[in-house]
Amino acid sequence: MKEITDEKLNKYFDITSRALTKVKIVKKGTVDFESAAKDFLDMANRYFSDAKHFREKGDIVTAFAALNYAHGWLDAGARIGLFDVDHDSELFTVD
Repeated sequence: MKEITDEKLNKYFDITSRALTKVKIVKKGTVDFESAAKDFLDMANRYFSDAKHFREKGDIVTAFAALNYAHGWLDAGARIGLFDVDHDSELFTVD
């Protein structure tokens, strides 16, 4: 697939819309930063690998989506302080 169909776009809008309404803010808790950072990095690597797989199959749209998920995990990790990205505001939404 090399183009974004209305069906594909609607699917992603639906998923994100439902996720946004489901999220609840946790006011207190304990986070093991090393464990969380490893988990975020693992997820980013898995989505990056998926993106390569989809590109090889010719599914450019899903590859693009997987790349965005991968970068989203990296960006979120950097934003909340799990990763030290040396204040790189070109690759991450930090500072």
